[in-house]
Amino acid sequence: MSSKKKILAGVVGVGALVFVGALAYALIPTETRDIGAGPQVAAGSAEEKQLIEAGRYVAVASDCIACHTAGNGKQYAGGRGIESPIGTMYATNITPDKKTGIGNYTLNDFDRAVRHGIKPGGGTLYPSMPYPSYAKMSDQDLRALYVYFMKGVAPVEAENRASDIPWPLSMRWPLSIWRKQFAPAVAPVDTSKYADANIARGAYLVQSLGHCGSCHTPRSNTMSELALDESGPEYLSGGPLIDGWLAINLRGDKVGGMGAWSQEDIVATLKSARNSHTAVVGGPMNDVVSHSTQHMTDADLNAMAAYIKTLPATGKTKATYTVSDTTAKELFAGVEKNRGAQLYLDNCAACHRTDGKSNRIVFPALPGNPTVLQDDPTSLIRVVLAGSRLPSTKTAPSDLGMPGFAWRLSDDEAAQLVSFVRQSWGNNAAAATASQVEKVRKGMDEQELKAGNVTSLEEMRKITGAEQKVH
Repeated sequence: MSSKKKILAGVVGVGALVFVGALAYALIPTETRDIGAGPQVAAGSAEEKQLIEAGRYVAVASDCIACHTAGNGKQYAGGRGIESPIGTMYATNITPDKKTGIGNYTLNDFDRAVRHGIKPGGGTLYPSMPYPSYAKMSDQDLRALYVYFMKGVAPVEAENRASDIPWPLSMRWPLSIWRKQFAPAVAPVDTSKYADANIARGAYLVQSLGHCGSCHTPRSNTMSELALDESGPEYLSGGPLIDGWLAINLRGDKVGGMGAWSQEDIVATLKSARNSHTAVVGGPMNDVVSHSTQHMTDADLNAMAAYIKTLPATGKTKATYTVSDTTAKELFAGVEKNRGAQLYLDNCAACHRTDGKSNRIVFPALPGNPTVLQDDPTSLIRVVLAGSRLPSTKTAPSDLGMPGFAWRLSDDEAAQLVSFVRQSWGNNAAAATASQVEKVRKGMDEQELKAGNVTSLEEMRKITGAEQKVH
């Protein structure tokens, strides 16, 4: 046998051994702590009703409905598509239907799925199910959640939909290796390490039930979160793109983070998707506010905000912001320094005014806005192209919106407009490019460009008051 053939045979042999070893490691069953039978309470008793309500609140705080309910579908019956870099996954039916849902789950089955990411039978769930965060859920909350899904949710027969992930990426056994290597062991948040009980409660809600890090924490090349709590400086420092929207930095950076926000600002945003100077943009966080945080108690929202305010700045933000009225004076005087200024006056000033501050209670201010000043301008580009609409909430029922301008702005024009916004009123962030706009535009379909947006500037003027002076 020639030396080349010997080398090739050796490589194939080593590869086969590695494959067999990886497969064996993946297939080794994972043993988990048996947490006993479900709560033994009489059907219809006051104790059962109390557990159901407690579980309902845990489900709200965990935002289960947002992922497990398809558009216009029945609650928790699954079917909603969740996009990922490798394809689209579809959330499963988690109603207590015994044929297509989780009606046959024991408490231990439920625990293994929710906190360990393990399906009955031993398969591994895709980490789009945030079990790395739910691993920090307390036994008490898990039991209440189980009772709620078994007793407080109506069963719905709805077959689960297979993912659109192509083979071989669709194989499940490699997920078991990922879970064993990167998913944390189940251990409820140690609230004793926080001196303040309110901050401790906030830490539990943010790290566990709220699974905020799933979106707002950057990930490694292996797609695991770089940190799961404040012990890592990357925690909540800004995450990847979620459905095309950038999850912003929630740490103490004054530019691009929460450093310039008060605790009250954070609470207001969690309750109504807006505060006196900023608003939520994009579907993912709109869903969080609509289905989860607006229904939580003020005490818990304040606890979450208090915890977030303890997180120090990353110190890595490249953009800067210094209060300045130069741009406002120039625009009001008719000075248009570049094409971006012209585009702003033509498309944006009717609502955001020449000072970029809107009127505080209707649309967000642009000076110092964290979304505007992100190092990655994707979210700002996306809102310019596709628009955005605030969710209707109990405290702010008007679902005010911004129209998309993809139909009238070229890639170069959109880039110049975005760059103007990022470099005016004291904002100082890197300019956007036409190639960045092109990439964002290609990532959106026609339905997304139109769905939920105000259809014209005329409608916008009717909403905000056509008679207001633009300044």
